[in-house]
Amino acid sequence: MAPSIHTLIADRIDTVGDELAKISRAIHAQPELAFKEYFACETLTDALKRHGFTPQTGVFTLETAFEAQINSPQEGPTVAILAEYDALPGIGHACGHNIIATAALGAALGLKAVQEVLPGHVRLIGTPAEERGGGKELMARAGAFDGVDAAMMIHPAGVNLASMPCICVAEVQVVYHGKSAHASAMPHKGINALDGLLLAYQAISNLRQHIRSSERIHGIITQGGDAPNIVPNQTTGEFYVRAANEKDLAKLKPRVQACFDAGATGSGCKVDVNWANVDYLDLNTNWPLADQFRRHGENLGRKFVPFEQALKFGAGSTDMGNVSYRVPSIHPMLAVAPPQVVIHNPEFTQWAGSEKGDQAVVDGAKAMALTTADFFLSKPLQQQVKQAYEISQGLC
Repeated sequence: MAPSIHTLIADRIDTVGDELAKISRAIHAQPELAFKEYFACETLTDALKRHGFTPQTGVFTLETAFEAQINSPQEGPTVAILAEYDALPGIGHACGHNIIATAALGAALGLKAVQEVLPGHVRLIGTPAEERGGGKELMARAGAFDGVDAAMMIHPAGVNLASMPCICVAEVQVVYHGKSAHASAMPHKGINALDGLLLAYQAISNLRQHIRSSERIHGIITQGGDAPNIVPNQTTGEFYVRAANEKDLAKLKPRVQACFDAGATGSGCKVDVNWANVDYLDLNTNWPLADQFRRHGENLGRKFVPFEQALKFGAGSTDMGNVSYRVPSIHPMLAVAPPQVVIHNPEFTQWAGSEKGDQAVVDGAKAMALTTADFFLSKPLQQQVKQAYEISQGLC
């Protein structure tokens, strides 16, 4: 009896498992910030070339983006498997994007082994700048997801979840402009830009008492002045504003803007409020596809936390949310660390480069590749995925 398609996919991923682990650890050891992921992009595309792909780099307006395709001789739907590989300032791959990228690579290698018999097409898309900048949204605007019938990626975490608890986020930078003066000899000649920023910060702290429990506002001062005896003439802060959905975010942003304006009015400064070009949307999970992924994850020995309990682990934001409102999408989480170890934490950085991280690469690759194969081979699943997406969009 000939091996099944599922067996061929899983066996191929097992065969390249050691290579995937080395790639994941190499990216982990050389973290790069958003839009600057040159080593990661080269490492991933070099691996693709070794395995018979012809990847294209610099696609969809971003220098460190890439795409590689698997085109079946049979007609069928198109699935996009997404790779992220940017890191965080100061704490490296504390979000485990090395695992995300390499699992996506592994899924593509597994699916290439059966490309002659699968009625569908795969696009492995390298998507830079998830941590800041909204790379997927920028790529989407350039047509990256045109013609895609479903999209997926995995994310490491402390627990296994069929979908990531996700809320919207808007990034904003504020710059206060004052006037320098000697802080002791002639303070009356100065206009204190730090006062403007601190007034705004305090106003935001007060605002936090009167926002929904699903909303968040947090920020840092990135430039506070040059010396204690010089009245600061320019200060800068960066803030994130989060809400459960796009509608609530649109209502919250003007309230935060008012805090920034109040800081300028109260201090006599001028302020530039620079809202980012991209807002990250909440995740519109396609549950027929997510449930299929979960079943494959369970078959690999992973126990998933019911999604109803997921919020107790907190909610983050991802530009995969923007993709999910364009095409049916999933963003499952795979455990690589104990439940109490949260992402964006130096301790999580260590787990992302551990043996458990390596196992998540292989498990994530298998679950995504097998879910993709199911989607290609099952017309009923394709219809369920499409219908769930249309219902979520109010299209039927």
